[in-house]
Amino acid sequence: MGQINHSKQGTPIDRPKSTEKTEAILAGAMQEFLAHGYAATTMDRVASAAKVSKATVYSYFQDKESLFASLMERLVQERFSVALQLESELWQADPDTVLRQLTTNLLDAVISAPEVYDFMRLIVGESGRFPALAHAYVQHIAQPILTRLTTYLASRSELNLPDPEATARVIVGTIVYYIILQEVMHGKEILPMERDRLIDSLVFLITGR
Repeated sequence: MGQINHSKQGTPIDRPKSTEKTEAILAGAMQEFLAHGYAATTMDRVASAAKVSKATVYSYFQDKESLFASLMERLVQERFSVALQLESELWQADPDTVLRQLTTNLLDAVISAPEVYDFMRLIVGESGRFPALAHAYVQHIAQPILTRLTTYLASRSELNLPDPEATARVIVGTIVYYIILQEVMHGKEILPMERDRLIDSLVFLITGR
């Protein structure tokens, strides 16, 4: 069954979507956003990079903002969903095991894919002029991670945490800062630190072991 799409003018269009064209448009959009930034990227440039017509781009995505949001959603599905989808029995394990696996997964989700931290650099750089980009990052990436981790920490009474939500932010904030300093700002060449050393210290701060 065809999906309801919208033209540039917002008129619904009922037509089946080609997976191949969708992927081509998203790949072209990622290329253009990373190369030129959000403001300078146009739907014409995306169409050229994707090797499709401008009309085709608009038949799949209503505007540049919805195209960027779709890229964000795909990033979540491909990279960060895996980080949170720990096996159900693992979430029942002791905090040391869960926190080590979760922080490792989050770091792997970004560091193993350079386009992810390039995308983060883009969001940070453009957030002043386009707050909606930062809001999309918080809503689609930061919030689900913090919510899941807060719920887990609150369930572990043996940790005796006075504020599980604040603790979750300390954990995620440490990981994000590590990624920004080491990868986004190329700090690993000036202030190198092994990933396992960071994880060991972070887990010790929370669990005491």
